[in-house]
Amino acid sequence: MIYWRYTVAKTNLVIVESPAKAKTIGKYLGPGYEVKASMGHVRDLPKSKLGVDVEHGFLPDYQPIKGKEEVISELKKAAKGSEKVFLATDPDREGEAISWHLKELLRIPDDKTYRVTFNEITKRVVNESIASPRNIDMDLVDAQQARRILDRIVGYQLSPLLWKKIRRGLSAGRVQSVATRLVCEREEEIRAFQPQEYWSLDVDLSRIAPNMGAFTAAFHGREKKMELHSEQEMQTVVDAVRGVPFSVKGVKRQDKNRSPAPPFITSTLQQEASRKLNMTPRRTMAVAQQLYEGVDIQGEGTVGLITYMRTDSLRLSEEALAAAKEMIVSRYGKDYYPAETRHFKAKSGAQDAHEAIRPSDVRLTPEEIKKDLTSEQYRLYKLIWSRFLACQMANAVYDSVGIEVESAGYTFRATHSSLKFAGFTAVYVEGRDEEDEVKQSPLPDLKEGEPLSLTGVKPEQHFTQPPTRYTEATLIKALEEKGIGRPSTYAPTISTILDREYVVKEGKYLRTTPLGEVVTGLMKDKFPDIVDTTFTAHMEEQLDEVEEGKEKWKDLLSGFYGGFEKELQQAEKDLDGERIKVPDEVSDEVCDLCGRQMVIKSGRFGRFLACPGYPECTFTKPIVVEMPGKCPKCGGRILKKTSKKGYAYYGCEHNGGRGGSTCDFMTWDVPVKDNCPECGWTMFKKSGRGFKKPFCINPDCANFTPEDKRGGYKKKPAAESGKAAGEEKQPTAAAEEAAPAKKTAAKKSTDKKTPAKKAAVKKTVEKKAPSKKTAAAKKTTKKRTAAKAE
Repeated sequence: MIYWRYTVAKTNLVIVESPAKAKTIGKYLGPGYEVKASMGHVRDLPKSKLGVDVEHGFLPDYQPIKGKEEVISELKKAAKGSEKVFLATDPDREGEAISWHLKELLRIPDDKTYRVTFNEITKRVVNESIASPRNIDMDLVDAQQARRILDRIVGYQLSPLLWKKIRRGLSAGRVQSVATRLVCEREEEIRAFQPQEYWSLDVDLSRIAPNMGAFTAAFHGREKKMELHSEQEMQTVVDAVRGVPFSVKGVKRQDKNRSPAPPFITSTLQQEASRKLNMTPRRTMAVAQQLYEGVDIQGEGTVGLITYMRTDSLRLSEEALAAAKEMIVSRYGKDYYPAETRHFKAKSGAQDAHEAIRPSDVRLTPEEIKKDLTSEQYRLYKLIWSRFLACQMANAVYDSVGIEVESAGYTFRATHSSLKFAGFTAVYVEGRDEEDEVKQSPLPDLKEGEPLSLTGVKPEQHFTQPPTRYTEATLIKALEEKGIGRPSTYAPTISTILDREYVVKEGKYLRTTPLGEVVTGLMKDKFPDIVDTTFTAHMEEQLDEVEEGKEKWKDLLSGFYGGFEKELQQAEKDLDGERIKVPDEVSDEVCDLCGRQMVIKSGRFGRFLACPGYPECTFTKPIVVEMPGKCPKCGGRILKKTSKKGYAYYGCEHNGGRGGSTCDFMTWDVPVKDNCPECGWTMFKKSGRGFKKPFCINPDCANFTPEDKRGGYKKKPAAESGKAAGEEKQPTAAAEEAAPAKKTAAKKSTDKKTPAKKAAVKKTVEKKAPSKKTAAAKKTTKKRTAAKAE
C-alpha cells in the first residue's frame, strides 16, 4: 500500500507598523508573503509606575501595551506558522526598537528573524530589501532604549514635583523644557528691549534733461557707511546737500547668481510647510506619513509617493539624480540643468542614515495625481516634488544694477535687480520667515559723472524693533541649530508645550504664559542641567555615540542619573511645604458686569476669560482675537470669533454680550489692514489659503465690489453635514451666532416644567438603559491621567 504525504508550504510573514503600509507592501510582494501591521509599539514601560530599576543597572520593565492583546495574539499565531519573519518597521531608532520588541514579545527564533527597511515604499525597493535582509542592529535599539529611559526618569520624577509645588497635570522633559526656555528667554528679551532712534534719508533725483528718468537713492555715508542716530544728524546731511549739485559717482552692472535650496530634511520640511502651507509640524508629519506609506493612484495602484520623512541627510541616490536630470531637460530644456550634478553636504552631527526627503518617482507630477490626493496631500507632495526638482536645476540669474551718487562729500545709493534667467525659480522659491523688502523701481541708464537734479528729500524717523517672537518654524530652526532633539522629536515637542499651555499661539507666533514662565523659572533654579541647551545637545551627541557603538547605554544613564538624583533631593528639601503661585494672565478685556480687568483661565475646554472678582462675580466669556480695521457700521473693533460648528467669522465688539447688541455687523470675510483709498473703509478678503484680492464693501463707494464678484464661499465637507457636496450651503454668520441663543432659550423653557411633566419625564428616563462609562472608556480615562506624568 502506498501512502501519499502532503505538505503545506509555509508563507513568509512581514510585520510593518501601519495598515496603510501593509496594504502597499502586500501588493508589491504578492503570494507567498503575508503582511500584517503591529499598529506601532507592542510593548513599553508601564504607565502606572516608573518601570525602571535605577538601583540595579537601569533594568526596564517592558509590558505589553494594554488594548493590543488581540493584535499581539494574531502576530504570535502568524509568526509561529511562518517560515521566515521579516521585521519591516520604520528605518530609524524607534523603528529598530519596535522590531526588537516584536522579536522578544513574539518569541521569534533568531534563525527565523530578518530585519528589512524601506527608505521608500516602491516595488523595486521593497523587493530589493526583502532580498537582502540583515540582523537587528542592537546599537540602534540601545540608543532608543537610553532615550526612552532618560525621558521616563525625567518625566516621572520631575512631574510629581511640579504637581505638588505648582499645579496638577504639569510635566517636564529633557527637550520640551529646553524648548519652553527658549520661548521664555525670547519673551524676556522683548520685555527688556530698549528701542533706539535712527533716521533714514532718501533723496529723489532726476536727470537734467526733462522726462529722461527719475529715481530714489538712499543715504549711505561718506567713505564708509554712516548711521543717522538723531534728527540733528539727519538735518546736518540735508543742509549740506541742499544747493550742492548731485552727480553719478559710479555705475555697477553685473549678473548675480542665486543657487537653489537643498532638498528637504525633516526640520526644513516642517519649517517650509509652516511658512507656505500654514501646517503645524504635527500635521505636516502626519500627512507626510500618508504619502510615504502609500496612496491609491489611478492606473498605478497603491504607490508610496515620497521617501522616509524622518531624516537629517541631504544625500540623494544616483538613480534619483538621473531621474531629475531627465525630467528637467525634457520639461524645461537643457539650459535649465547645471553643468555639474548638484550634491549637498549634510551639516556636522547629522546621522545621514537615509536619503533626503524626495518623491519616490519624480515622473509622478503633482498635477497628474492631484485627483487621487486630498487637498493636504496634494499641497505637501507638490512642495516636496518642487523642492527636489529645483535643487537639481541651474542657478537663477539676475541683472543687478547699482548706482552711487555724490553730493557735498556724502554718497547715496540705489539698486535694482531684474530676473534675467529663471533657472530653478521656474519651479520653486524658498519661503522666508520675515517679509521681503520693498522692491526698487527700475533705474535709468546713467553714465558716470552725469549731473543730477535734486527734486525731493524724504527723511523718516525709525526706532529699532525688539526680536521677533518664535513661530513654530523658527523654533524648530533654533532647536536644530543648537543640536537639541532629533528629526522625530521636533513636532511632538512643540505639540507638548502647547498642550500643557506653557506656550500659546497668537496668530503664527508663540508666546509664553505665566505658567510656562513659573515652570521654567523653577527648572532653571533647581534643575539647571535639564534646561541647559549645551547639556541637552551633549546628551544628544552621547545618544549618537551609543548608536555608533562607541558608548554603552547603561553608562550614559548612570552618568546622568547621579547628578539628577542629587538635584531632585535638594529641590524637595528646598521646596518643602512651599507652593508656588502662578500669577493670573491679565487681558485687555473688561468684565461686562462689574468692569474689572478680566484674566485668562484654563478649563476642560481650553483657555477662556474670567472675572477676577469670583465668587462675587462669575462672568466668563471666550477669548477673542482682535483683527485689523474698524467696524464699518459703528467704528468699533472687529473681533475674530468661532461659531458653534467651529467656523471662524468676524463681528463687531458690540455684537453680543450680556449687555445686549448695539451693532449687528458680522461677516465670514476676513478684514485686512488696508483701508479703501476712495472711502477709507476697512477692506475685506475671502477666507482661504493663498492670495485673495481685498475688496471694499461700502455700497456708496466707487470701489464697491458686489457680493457675486468677491468669489465663492468655502464649502464644508459633505461628511460633516451629512449632505451631498452639491447640496452644501454656507450659513450666514448671523444664523450661526443666533443658533446658540435659540438653544439657550429652549433650555430655559425646558426648565420651567410642571410637577406632572417632571414626573412623566422621570418615568421615561428610568425606562432607558442607565448611562455608564464602558470599561474601555474608563481605561482610556485612566491612561490619559497616567500619561500626563510623562
